[in-house]
Amino acid sequence: MRITMIVEKTKTGYSAYAEKYPVYTVGKSLEELKTNILEAINLHLEKSGKSVTEDDMKIMLDLPQFFEFYKVINAKALSERIGMNQSLLAQYIKGNKKPSVTQTNRILRGVQQIGRELANVQFL
Repeated sequence: MRITMIVEKTKTGYSAYAEKYPVYTVGKSLEELKTNILEAINLHLEKSGKSVTEDDMKIMLDLPQFFEFYKVINAKALSERIGMNQSLLAQYIKGNKKPSVTQTNRILRGVQQIGRELANVQFL
């Protein structure tokens, strides 16, 4: 079972709702929100005898939220890596411009590639 949760930044933290289920929740941080999402969806599914884990959840963020939460990712270095103008990426991150589907996928592929590379790193 795959559950998509749409996450939105609020003045007090984050809120989220399930794409195909009547489940809504909030959290002060993204980590707290993930915990609350899992609890809420499992409460909803309890009567059916089903349950989900964090691996069953797909969290959807927009670019500003992603870069706010993952501040460790350097936008300048990412823009160079994916061949995108740094100023344009900065405008997407700030929410001043909305990227097209093509641009969003380009950024996502770059971030996912970095994730795969980091997952394969080993230290001596």
